Amino acid sequence: MSDRAGIGETPLAVEHEERPELRHHFADVEQQRNAATLGMWWFLGTEIMFFGGMFCAYLVYRRWYFPEFAASSRSLDLIVGTLNTAVLICSSLTVAMSVRAAQLGRRTLQVKLLLATIFFGLVFLGVKAYEWNNKYKEHHIPTFSFSANDLIKENQKLFGLDQLQNDPAKLQERKAEIQRRSQIFFSLYFALTGMHAIHMVIGVGLFGVITWMAYKGRFTPEYHTPLEIAGLYWHFVDIVWIYLFPLLYLIDRRPGA
Repeated sequence: MSDRAGIGETPLAVEHEERPELRHHFADVEQQRNAATLGMWWFLGTEIMFFGGMFCAYLVYRRWYFPEFAASSRSLDLIVGTLNTAVLICSSLTVAMSVRAAQLGRRTLQVKLLLATIFFGLVFLGVKAYEWNNKYKEHHIPTFSFSANDLIKENQKLFGLDQLQNDPAKLQERKAEIQRRSQIFFSLYFALTGMHAIHMVIGVGLFGVITWMAYKGRFTPEYHTPLEIAGLYWHFVDIVWIYLFPLLYLIDRRPGA
């Protein structure tokens, strides 16, 4: 590089010519990597505020309507939620291992790990679709056909309905109240898990492109910034689920409930 720079080309121009992945407005690959990482962290900051608002809404309503939120939470399939949590943890592991494979220049291993990440992402979405379908069958989708009759039947004591058996008017009023408040839980449930699923779909598509780039040999031990940035996004989406899982599935569980 120094010889070529000596006959009229600046070191910066030679650096750009020798490193085709380096964009013209960056001085070197390290500066480009730092800028890309900073940009992703700024983006994730906006995502934290976005999900944070829904988390706060959930916690506030849960405090106001504890019995309805507790019963609704217990109606969720804990096995399905646990399975999806395990799947996402495995996907974060394969992402981290793919970055390491890129650092070591092991392209074949890198592609396999990225394909495994996509597979885990698709499994998560498939399991989530199965769970949503069950909620549809139970009439827990917050629409005009929403029904909390099964929750009312299974949680008489929790809702205090056993104390209202001698007052039909108050009993019906309480049931209507349970219906409205339970619908709030499922509205938040579908909003939170739905937005998370959208981010998962985006992540799967993103890693499809990253896998193609890895297969074409675009990443080297010296340059694999797109993979690292995509990994940050994927880890963030996984962390969001790590918060969603206890809030939606575990926070109101009791032994024998």
